[in-house]
Amino acid sequence: MADLHFQSALAHRSMPDNTSISMREISERGMIDLRGLTTDKKFVAAAKAALGVELPKVPRTSTTFGDVQVLWLSTDQWLVLTGRARVTALLADLRKALGTIHSLAVDVSDMRAIIRLEGDGVRETLMKGSTLDLISDDYAPGTVRRMRFAEIAALLHVVEQNMIDIYVFRSYADYAWEFLVKSARRGSEVKLFPNLIKD
Repeated sequence: MADLHFQSALAHRSMPDNTSISMREISERGMIDLRGLTTDKKFVAAAKAALGVELPKVPRTSTTFGDVQVLWLSTDQWLVLTGRARVTALLADLRKALGTIHSLAVDVSDMRAIIRLEGDGVRETLMKGSTLDLISDDYAPGTVRRMRFAEIAALLHVVEQNMIDIYVFRSYADYAWEFLVKSARRGSEVKLFPNLIKD
């Protein structure tokens, strides 16, 4: 039987050399789709025991413990992130802890591509393809938000002030990459100046 070989959605892409921000694919990250009810104390306790971290219950937030991150997706859904090599073991721990509790935990590591954007102007670049006001105080580090980006479904995770990860379905990875390369082309920067009104 042949061994499985993973190839990321953007393996054929390299860092563009004419952009005002840096771009790269995060291919080494594994993902688990976790679903359950926060009103079920057994589910919440079991998830924490397996992951080592509380599930975020506040909309559009995330939590981190070591190499595990948990992104809030909805009132009963989270995206658990860890190293791709650790996904199988973490998923087994989750399923064992959850047992017969009404829940779902599935490896979705190959479902999405992750593009990391870094540098001054990251937010302005992303706003070219979205209606979100990313320079507002609503998008502090740790924020998670589903959005329409360049007319496709995407997930935004603000890692740091000038570092943002964009998750898109694998089949749209090339399209999203090309859109970002063109939006971030050097010379096309958009300078926005929030909070100019002085008291």
